[in-house]
Amino acid sequence: MLHVTDKIAIQDWEMTEVFTRSSGPGGQNVNKVSTAVELRFEAARSPSLPQPVKARLKRLAGRRWTLDGAVIIRVEDTRSQARNREIAKERLAELIEKATHVPKRRIPTKPTKGSQRRRMDAKTARGQVKSLRGKVADDD
Repeated sequence: MLHVTDKIAIQDWEMTEVFTRSSGPGGQNVNKVSTAVELRFEAARSPSLPQPVKARLKRLAGRRWTLDGAVIIRVEDTRSQARNREIAKERLAELIEKATHVPKRRIPTKPTKGSQRRRMDAKTARGQVKSLRGKVADDD
């Protein structure tokens, strides 16, 4: 069981792990041992997550969210399979924990009269500078 918050705990049957060979350096260990972990969490069908958290998780997961509603986290950071499993579960817990936070609603504000006046004065001054850049007329 993976504890995310006081109210959210992910059961072991909701997650599946697949082990594959890691890419990159590592000597003979890379060719023999499957240390990379691909953690799959069926988020869309999970009874542990409320619907608003699922919606925010889908937005936060981005490309890690599959078409069938699963979150896939792949970790191949270390040469130890056990450590990679821990890292994958930590990353999943962090992602779900971020999804539990309700974003603060932005209230649009109006510009003050003073800032509007300063903006218009600056535009007028800039326009006058540009109008003085024209050709000089001959007074002959």
